Amino acid sequence: MRNIKFIAIHCTATSQRTTVESILRYWKQNLGWKSPGYHYLIMPDGEVKQLLNENNVSNGVAGYNSETVNVCYMGGIDNTGKPTDNRTALQKNSMLELLKKLRVKYPLAIIQGHYQFPDVRKACPCFDAKKEFEKL
Repeated sequence: MRNIKFIAIHCTATSQRTTVESILRYWKQNLGWKSPGYHYLIMPDGEVKQLLNENNVSNGVAGYNSETVNVCYMGGIDNTGKPTDNRTALQKNSMLELLKKLRVKYPLAIIQGHYQFPDVRKACPCFDAKKEFEKL
């Protein structure tokens, strides 16, 4: 079992209409990744798709993947490509419920957004996850 120190929150930085298949294809073909970027992907309708078993390492935060569970929501940009927190109410609810379950499994893990890791230069997940989930 991995020693989980972080639960990282991400956005796909895509349209909310993007398909899971296209994201998986991009990771494999364009980035050459053998594993998905996230363990969980939350769809606009609130459905939580598990892309990878938590015992396996994903590619969410460079330098931290061996000690991180990565959770992502589909979206994170507006119609012009500008970073924005466009989570649906269903996504917010599903994310909260998933994080409650992960908190039970990993009680000491720090929940924070991708951009809140050192040397990360992106807006992902486009909201302050550390603050939003500080009371979990």
